[in-house]
Amino acid sequence: MGHCVTIWTRLLLIVIAAATLSGCAGKFPKYRGPDVTSIQVHKADRRMYLLNDDRVLEAYDVALGFAPMGDKKIEGDGKTPEGTYFIDRQNPESDYYLSVGISYPNEQDRAEAALLGKPPGGDIFIHGWTSKTIRQRDWTAGCIAVKNHEMRQIYSMITKGTTVHILP
Repeated sequence: MGHCVTIWTRLLLIVIAAATLSGCAGKFPKYRGPDVTSIQVHKADRRMYLLNDDRVLEAYDVALGFAPMGDKKIEGDGKTPEGTYFIDRQNPESDYYLSVGISYPNEQDRAEAALLGKPPGGDIFIHGWTSKTIRQRDWTAGCIAVKNHEMRQIYSMITKGTTVHILP
């Protein structure tokens, strides 16, 4: 009888461990669809599209910087940059659930800011947010925000090096 209890105890521990680990995996689902070849952000429409070549794979409503009109020029202006960038990092420990870094500032951004005698800023991300905590439409410091469950999907679909086109 003691041997059977030991086997059942071990089996129960394995089931508990598997359930615990599958809870962690839920934050990082596996994506098995077509590659995301680029991301387009249409600031005026507050929409972001994940594309495979010319085909839209997913579309999302987004929140932008707190002063969304126009291109980001300097640190602290509250604008979301405009131009072509790429995903340069992924952060599973983000303060905003999950995030992926955008390669802002590029050489042109640095030169424009230098002409103004100011730093260009940095740390521009696509990141998650809980709509219950933020009531205004555009609230970030220049980032692109989507709902947490959408960010989980985006995080699984894109990789470092993915091109990002941020349009007015």
